[in-house]
Amino acid sequence: MSTGFKRGAFLVHRWTGVAMCVLMVLWFASGMVMLFAGYPKLTPWERLAGLPTLPAQGCCVDPGDLPGVQDARRLVLTSIRGAPHYVLTDGQGAIASFDAASGRREEAVDRAGALQAARSFLPGASATYAGTVGEDRWTHSRALDVHRPLHVVEMGDAAATRLYVSSRTGQVMLDAPRAQRLWNFVGAWLHWLYMFRNQPSDPVWTWLVIALSAVGTVSAFTGALNGIWRWRFGGRYKSGAKTPFRETAMRWHHVLGLAFGAMVLAWIFSGLMSMNPLGVFDAHGPEPDLAAYAGGTPGARRPDIRVPRALALLREAGFAPRELEWRVLDGEPFLLARDGADRTRIVVANGAGFAVLARWPDARLLAAARHLMPGAAPAPARVDRYDAYYYARQEQSMYGADERRLPVLRLVYDDAHATWVHLDPCTGEVASSMDRSQRLGRWLFNLLHSWDLPAMLDAGWLREAVLLLLGAGGLLFSGTAVVIGARRLRKRAAARSGVTRPDGGRTPRSSGTGAG
Repeated sequence: MSTGFKRGAFLVHRWTGVAMCVLMVLWFASGMVMLFAGYPKLTPWERLAGLPTLPAQGCCVDPGDLPGVQDARRLVLTSIRGAPHYVLTDGQGAIASFDAASGRREEAVDRAGALQAARSFLPGASATYAGTVGEDRWTHSRALDVHRPLHVVEMGDAAATRLYVSSRTGQVMLDAPRAQRLWNFVGAWLHWLYMFRNQPSDPVWTWLVIALSAVGTVSAFTGALNGIWRWRFGGRYKSGAKTPFRETAMRWHHVLGLAFGAMVLAWIFSGLMSMNPLGVFDAHGPEPDLAAYAGGTPGARRPDIRVPRALALLREAGFAPRELEWRVLDGEPFLLARDGADRTRIVVANGAGFAVLARWPDARLLAAARHLMPGAAPAPARVDRYDAYYYARQEQSMYGADERRLPVLRLVYDDAHATWVHLDPCTGEVASSMDRSQRLGRWLFNLLHSWDLPAMLDAGWLREAVLLLLGAGGLLFSGTAVVIGARRLRKRAAARSGVTRPDGGRTPRSSGTGAG
């Protein structure tokens, strides 16, 4: 390999390392924190656990009597401030709530309503109103856009929980205990550089992270080349060592780089891939047609059963519903019920009456799935165990709120992009869909960054211990880079200012050929 190429690699690594060393330390330290403290989120089971069971008596007016229900894209019966309410989302995405006992549409939620909602969510805890926010460091999710501005309520429970309440419906949208917020300052908020993010969709922040991750990837790659070139695999230097460096920080930087360099490169590169630069992991073909799969909307098609009767049927089946949702599958309307642990039941027409089922028959799902994609799908595969493409993550993970029930049906379509679809028989919904490029992203981002194959996740504390060990190695490696980078900058500043050495000579300019 030419001397010019090696020299170029040395210089690129030197100055990208100087530029990135502090950020690399922060990324490794914050990544280790994120193993145990996730970004604040309200999971479905947390949200449902905070709701009362829907009452058997006094509930509710028929949803067909609600104004504007014909345009509803989504219709849910839930509890707000401890009382049953309908929440309706129209075709434009606008959201509104209605008192389920009277059918009256409720206006924007005020301070008193927010406090009442918070006290209902955490009974027995004192509540202090802290104003409203359009968006802050914990509420970047685009799913919150229709609920902004958000009321902020500080709770007096043992965890000092901060609640964010929708100003549109009065629902609690997010809970953030104080310990979680504090850990996130040195965890996800720091790791994702959210101090530079100002809105849910922020191209400046996006390209800043992409650029920094790209520079870090180049630095790690050229550093790996540098380290391999300078290591004596077949002999030793005159000092008797395998490394040419005698100064402590340089020697340990070289040794730690060889020991942890592959891991550092994988983590930085996969962090770059997490940003989906230039949309490389976007679906390249038509996405599943969810509207055709449903065959109607709950505004236009609803099962001919009154709410009290549906609730009674569910209780007779031994199910305590906390939420009902009107849905349609392949033109057939049904009710999806959830309990406090996010378990589900469906209420469907059965001859002249209605029945409560634990899941949809496979044949019914497959009939609806014919409308999902233009390509034909062969016989489905039943997935009874988590695998590399369908799996659940720990709650602290960024995917920790995803519902991943088992079993599911996997359909592999023969469209141009080989789309895979997972259907959840318990809800009738499309649990996930991935084309070829998205599956590639699963390996280049998720696996390399999170070590999230099911066997790894099942290892529990052992996986965490290995990740902590590797993270500590990356942290030490980056720490030596900080020492070397600071020394390099001091020497460069001294050379430019003409600072003399103790022996009276001037500080020499660097030859630019060293690894540091």
